[in-house]
Amino acid sequence: MNDMGKNMTGYIHSIESFGTVDGPGVRFVVFFQGCPMRCKYCHNPDTWAAAGGSKRTVGELLEEYGRNQAFYRGGGLTATGGEPLMQLAFLTELFSEAKKRGIHTCLDTSGILYSDRKKEEFHRLFAVTDLVLLDVKHSSGEGHLKLTSKEQGPVLAFAKALENAAVPVIVRHVAVPGITDGEDELRELGRLIGRWTNLKGLEVLAYHTMGVSKYRELGLSYPLEGIDDMRPEKAKEAREKVLEGIRLVRGKK
Repeated sequence: MNDMGKNMTGYIHSIESFGTVDGPGVRFVVFFQGCPMRCKYCHNPDTWAAAGGSKRTVGELLEEYGRNQAFYRGGGLTATGGEPLMQLAFLTELFSEAKKRGIHTCLDTSGILYSDRKKEEFHRLFAVTDLVLLDVKHSSGEGHLKLTSKEQGPVLAFAKALENAAVPVIVRHVAVPGITDGEDELRELGRLIGRWTNLKGLEVLAYHTMGVSKYRELGLSYPLEGIDDMRPEKAKEAREKVLEGIRLVRGKK
């Protein structure tokens, strides 16, 4: 590892040494600090502030990975957040150095910060990214704006750029009772993502309220107060509706 790569610093919220839900296998999960979105169901409001967290170098993170490297066979390193794309240069350097060590790289992102003006910078990231977990918040632009406070356009442009670069994508969608679990919305989501030639998987996650305590600690009001956790079986039913939409757009029964 060259000194420049080793010494590049980023703001990191936390580390999970043995993650099992953020990509294949057992993974070293790096939670990046900072996020421009304000999703109503966000369970990590403590990651929003860009200046929070602790400063870590690429070298430090990979040294920490190396301490438990034997456990990550079949797994690898996942960058999540927050929103890792807020620190695009640091993220790209981390993945670049990881690939030099033969580490599988996975990016969990909303894609909200994609811009054609930074196309070359994103291409450098894509070249060292093995898998993207793309969080698709809503099937419609109006619903996306209402739910996240941000326009959907950059997300769709990011998805197209990933498709053009042939980066494998697993779509993640949080099913929130009364907001993102309607049959029409779920089928339309399927129609949207079913056109992507690089789509490799679909995860529909059940809404939960585990983050409510963090809002209270931060003195924030919880936007979805009164909405109960979704039962796992309901999330499975929601996934089937999305798959129906995928089959419809692909002409399969």
